[in-house]
Amino acid sequence: MKKSYYQLERIVKGVANHRRIEILELLKTNPELSLDNISEKLSVNFKTISEHIKRLAAAGFVLKRYEGHNVRHKITNRGSTILKFLRTLE
Repeated sequence: MKKSYYQLERIVKGVANHRRIEILELLKTNPELSLDNISEKLSVNFKTISEHIKRLAAAGFVLKRYEGHNVRHKITNRGSTILKFLRTLE
């Protein structure tokens, strides 16, 4: 079954920002990071990272794993695939 245009739009918007691409690259080499970890490593405001992670998760590029009060994030197969695709555009 083909994805609806709305679903495809959400996927494209998921990586339509340099910071989100940077987050995916970071999670590719450093799985299981918390928002604090991502924020520190990229030197970006926590709330900004949180919003980007929400969009990445909605697009299916990031999985969240709840560990008590902590949430760990890792890139999905779809996220890895989109990174490979983006590199073909360079």
